[in-house]
Amino acid sequence: MSSPQTGPSSEQPRADTHQAEQRAHGPEQQKQWAMTSAPEASAMSGWLAFAGSLILLVGIFNIIDGFTALFRTDYFIVGEGQLLVFNFATWGAIWLVLGVLQVATGVGCLYDMTWARTTGIVLASLCAIGHLAFLAAFPLWSLLVIALSVLVIYGLVVPGKRATT
Repeated sequence: MSSPQTGPSSEQPRADTHQAEQRAHGPEQQKQWAMTSAPEASAMSGWLAFAGSLILLVGIFNIIDGFTALFRTDYFIVGEGQLLVFNFATWGAIWLVLGVLQVATGVGCLYDMTWARTTGIVLASLCAIGHLAFLAAFPLWSLLVIALSVLVIYGLVVPGKRATT
């Protein structure tokens, strides 16, 4: 006793055949799907993040130095004529420009830009040399910024995770 819905001419054999075809192709498709790797996340090097943060911080320090040299010349230990090079107004302008460039480079490092490593090394070197010349005006601060600049250079020179030899 077969009803018209379950009889031999019904859609049941076609559905079974369709399910059998899906099962036959299913494992291959599932295997291909399972064997494809997830897109590799580009993780930033820890040293690059450290150096980017540090050069950003040193850039902000240099901007503060620049404003201080421009507007409060009495803040420093030595007078205008006792500076190693230039005067306080010139130093203020130099520190402002260098600080803004360092902040931009620090942001570039944090976004893993390729140009930021080289630019950061150059700017940190210029900052260390500049603070060496500024040493007489503000010795402890200059030594601290020189040490931070050396750390920035080290952090930018260390190879990243994706580097190959």
